[in-house]
Amino acid sequence: MGSEFLLFPTFWVQEYNVESENDLGCIFWVNLDKEIFIVEDSWFCCYVMVRTPLGESLIFPCYRWLCEKEIISVREGSAKRPFDDTLPDFQLHRLNELQERRNLYRWKVWNPGTTKCIKAESEKDLHLDVKYDGERQLDFNKSLNLSMADLFLTRLVNMIENSWDSLESFRRIFCRVKSDVGVYVSNHWMEDWFFGYQCKNGCNPCLVERCREIPKNFPVTNAMVWPSLKGSTLEQEIQKRNIYIIDYKILDGTQGNVISGKQQYVVAPICLLFQDPQNRLMPIAIQLRQQPGPNNPIFLPSDPENLWLLAKIWVRSSDFQLHQVLYHLCATHLLGEVCSVATLRQLPAVHPVFKLLIPHTRYTLEINTRARIDLLGESGIFARVIASGGPGLLSVTQKACQALTYRSMCLPDNLLDRDVEDLKDYFYRDDALLIWSAISKYIKNLMGLYYTSDQNVVEDVELQAWLKDLVQEGLSEIPLYDWPVDFHSREEMNKFLTMVIFICSAQHAAVNNGQYDWSCWVPNTPCTMREPPPTSKAVPSMEEIMDTLPDISQSAVQMAISWHLGRPLPKQISLGTFEEMYFIEPEAIKVQTAFQQELKEIEKRIEERNSGLELKYQYLQPSKIESSISI
Repeated sequence: MGSEFLLFPTFWVQEYNVESENDLGCIFWVNLDKEIFIVEDSWFCCYVMVRTPLGESLIFPCYRWLCEKEIISVREGSAKRPFDDTLPDFQLHRLNELQERRNLYRWKVWNPGTTKCIKAESEKDLHLDVKYDGERQLDFNKSLNLSMADLFLTRLVNMIENSWDSLESFRRIFCRVKSDVGVYVSNHWMEDWFFGYQCKNGCNPCLVERCREIPKNFPVTNAMVWPSLKGSTLEQEIQKRNIYIIDYKILDGTQGNVISGKQQYVVAPICLLFQDPQNRLMPIAIQLRQQPGPNNPIFLPSDPENLWLLAKIWVRSSDFQLHQVLYHLCATHLLGEVCSVATLRQLPAVHPVFKLLIPHTRYTLEINTRARIDLLGESGIFARVIASGGPGLLSVTQKACQALTYRSMCLPDNLLDRDVEDLKDYFYRDDALLIWSAISKYIKNLMGLYYTSDQNVVEDVELQAWLKDLVQEGLSEIPLYDWPVDFHSREEMNKFLTMVIFICSAQHAAVNNGQYDWSCWVPNTPCTMREPPPTSKAVPSMEEIMDTLPDISQSAVQMAISWHLGRPLPKQISLGTFEEMYFIEPEAIKVQTAFQQELKEIEKRIEERNSGLELKYQYLQPSKIESSISI
């Protein structure tokens, strides 16, 4: 009998007719290999379709590269749990696939006290299956230099230690900015209400929390904040749930970078904020170091304008450091990489959880491998321009990884612990909860097709091995605190899977996509501070503020790298876009379609909300959320 095999390479479709004298019966997998022809020419196979003489079509999802001397064995596309495969041949197929992947994808300790990563010295060591495609690779390699040229920054990079002469002089590199939000920032960054707005809806919306009592190391008195509270007291406003706080204690003790022989400075501020009757979040007290004392004054809005402005700039610079290291690098990129490696090592392609998660691992291993060299390496961007780079980076990263508790990674728990349900106009919270809920519902309905009881979850040895590898290996360098090491129920599994997909898509979008918007006006979010923080209430001159802010070279690099990392990407695959057909069952496809419809409704809801806002919050519109961490 004859069967027709359809192979879908990168740019075209090739059909093969395979004849067999015998009835093939049921076809459970196909083997694919490609011989070298003159030169190595790898092919990318999306899937194989087998059409039998009876008109039946069988789909074998692949989505892998065919390389010389490599045979790929692809199972038929129906999702199978390990206990569904009772025949020895099927069990052996699963074991062989996992053994092959465990040889390809190995754990490595990047830095002691941080999450583990993929064993690769550079992106060249990665298998083709997890690398950028040609278009993405070309775009990434060229975009930083293109941004320097497009923003007219190239000539400024060598102007090391040259200070700007005034705040207005920053507009010399700002004139070609293509960001409506960035322009808005440049016009409002000095205003107190806007400082508070960024704590809610800026590039780092995850630190603000309700203040239940004034910390002992932050001796703010009623007399200090009486003008800001319009005659009320701290005790009264705390009782009314109107007092909030941001605390950068993780940065305490961080050794500042040394750039071109000049010391840079990092502080660990505490900032108190008041939600006023107009629902604005207003800063009312700032202490730049953790330990109170005569050389660590509390700065107030009633202080002279330049002094209060400098205190806020110091907080914003600390926010840049903590945002980049904790909330962006550790809580999305590094944790997403741990999930990606565990998925590749422990779940065969036929497993339903592999099919669920693999779209959310796309390109993560390559971008992180590149980042460890280009951004975090000895000659990377952090070492060149960022205050917490150089010798302080390891200690900050270690402290940040210690903060990766399971509750902090689960959005509803995180918001509950920060007690921010009464925080007004907190668009990140509102939109993130919509996305979390949609993902949770999607996973519950999809996994419900394959796990009909808690016992199914308990007995899935591959699923349990995945969780153990993720937590006990990937997170073995950090305290595990509340991280689960096994699943006892569908509810536990579904929540964990929701967390994984959320951080690999929506959470990354929330802390990544606005980098250029909020950092292109450099004084708003300085990557470094070049003079020590004030130790008294002596009023600084504008020249002294300019000498503290990033120099011309550092400003140019900050603008370019924030554009490079936060820009829209070519061929972006948005959350809910299923270009790769891993699930083939009609019931599963129906669940995916319902998920897509819910995301469209969320998109419409956000757009309607934004239509009435002067400054729109768009980072969590589903169409702007990439389904994986790829930049």
